[in-house]
Amino acid sequence: MQIYLDTANINEIREAASWGILSGVTTNPSLIAREKGVDFQSTISEIATLVNGPISAETVSLDAAGMVSEGRGYAKWHPNVIVKVPSTPDGLKAVYELGKDGIRCNVTLCFNASQALFAARAGAFIISPFIGRVDDTGVDGMQLIREIVGIYRQDPEIKTKVLSASIRHPRHIIDSALAGADIATCPFKVIEQSMKHPLTDSGIEKFLADWKARQ
Repeated sequence: MQIYLDTANINEIREAASWGILSGVTTNPSLIAREKGVDFQSTISEIATLVNGPISAETVSLDAAGMVSEGRGYAKWHPNVIVKVPSTPDGLKAVYELGKDGIRCNVTLCFNASQALFAARAGAFIISPFIGRVDDTGVDGMQLIREIVGIYRQDPEIKTKVLSASIRHPRHIIDSALAGADIATCPFKVIEQSMKHPLTDSGIEKFLADWKARQ
């Protein structure tokens, strides 16, 4: 399973990229807005210098024509740009039309397997089920990943990648991998948490103490 970073913060991307683990980046309007005063296109272009992989840039139009227009513009920014559209009928129309131009799409805000199946049929490159937000409704978000993976694997014509989004904690990453997700996109803080363990810290302390004691 590939690891993407879910952020528009350049410093976070630069740090995670230095670990050698990043295969891509996902952004959305909220993440871009969080980086006060940044230019959308310039941010995406800078991310492309740090990560050699798909970079999702989300449209803000609600109608298919608007999404297609925005998506065609985004695609000119860099070959690695993936146009992100919502799981709506207009989103599917946009995926279908942009696909005719060879532009790849990430269908986001997916909350059921039907949306995922239809997105794949429309030609989506990535489907993004939001497991954390599904968990918030009292339903097992990871079951959604398992359902989508199961449906996709039954049909060899489907090439759409399953991306676990709305990752809330390190266990979500492991469970996504076990459920067969192709990608997990994670906030930087969750990636940091994933690399921390008290036994690692105590082990380092013990090794260093033993080393000093021998001198």
